[in-house]
Amino acid sequence: MLIDTGVLIRAERRGDSALDFSPWSHYGDAAISVVTASELLVGVHRATSKSRRVRRSAFVEGLLAAIPILDLTLEVARVHGELVALLAEQGQTMGANDAFIAATALASGYAHH
Repeated sequence: MLIDTGVLIRAERRGDSALDFSPWSHYGDAAISVVTASELLVGVHRATSKSRRVRRSAFVEGLLAAIPILDLTLEVARVHGELVALLAEQGQTMGANDAFIAATALASGYAHH
């Protein structure tokens, strides 16, 4: 299961120290996209106080050490191109980062939530 950034941001804001993905284990092992890693790291640098930055950094670094991170690959780029073009044909759009996260999920065989 590819975990989206929003899920992890909510967990950090709640003060969760450990994440339990077992309720969704039937989707397979949890992972994140390198794009999600980047979004989380941006959040560390944008923290409004030193204490928040330290707390956020500890959460993010712990997560990055514990969960597999899927890279952007040529296959992800191919799926991304097809996805964005298909959405455009349907008159729909998707944010750039969300499109890369979705493409990573699709190219890697993960369910995107």
